[in-house]
Amino acid sequence: MDIQHMVYFVEVVKQGSMTKASEKLFIAQPTISKTIKNLEDELQLILFDRSKKSLKLTDAGKIFFEQCNEIVNLYKDLPVVMDNLLGVKTGHLKIGLSPIMNVKKLIKILADFHNCYPNITYELIENGGKTIEQSIQIDELDVGITALPVDDRLFQSFPFYEEELKLVVNKNHPLADKEKVSLIQLENEGFILFNENFYLNDIITDSCKRAGFIPHIVSKISQWNSIEQMIIAQIGIGILPKSIIEMLSDDVRSVSIESPSIVWQLGVIWKNNKYMNFVTKEWLHFMQKQLDSK
Repeated sequence: MDIQHMVYFVEVVKQGSMTKASEKLFIAQPTISKTIKNLEDELQLILFDRSKKSLKLTDAGKIFFEQCNEIVNLYKDLPVVMDNLLGVKTGHLKIGLSPIMNVKKLIKILADFHNCYPNITYELIENGGKTIEQSIQIDELDVGITALPVDDRLFQSFPFYEEELKLVVNKNHPLADKEKVSLIQLENEGFILFNENFYLNDIITDSCKRAGFIPHIVSKISQWNSIEQMIIAQIGIGILPKSIIEMLSDDVRSVSIESPSIVWQLGVIWKNNKYMNFVTKEWLHFMQKQLDSK
């Protein structure tokens, strides 16, 4: 067994298919299949349950994957670690973020960090909070920004910022000129929400239930500008963060919500009990220091 065998195995698990893994690694599928078989023979263990339509890890396979994934990540980080020992602060940081967050807050801190470490590069990946958590769990992301709280058995976190959620309606909607509305007043409205991958969907739905009704959802979307266009077309109403509302057109109006008001808190999260490379450590330390100084 060598590191390359572990790389192949980890990629098969992440892709859920030997075919997809071979395409991702630019390796012939028979090579991948033979490697997995050789690993099972060497370990004298079955790593995959092949009775299913898709590849599923056995209990032994799950344990082997956790260990292999850790070793592969250490191996990939080795050149960066050595550079950093020599004082050349390099590396790559993968950050998952919500497309409905106030990205200006993040970019300001990122710009200051870049000034301190100009040789570090970044990859910002927008997605719903639930996908961000899954990506961190399988080491496709280093850190994420998503709604708090999170499962502290899986993640560590610290708060980023809190923001009010407001009602958004067409400018000709009967509630458009109101200063405030109670949530129960929206009982008979059609809601345009984000899809189930977004924790904002859960926050709004749960708030409506606590107010005494289940929201009538006419559409679920993954982009806030699509929600805006559907509101302009008078298909329904939306509830969005204040920072997003500031970017909307004059064809919509925002109204504060009370009884109860709705807020969401975003936080920075990373995987619990995991080896952390230099870049991620420095970024988390820098970001927390910046937030604490404000």
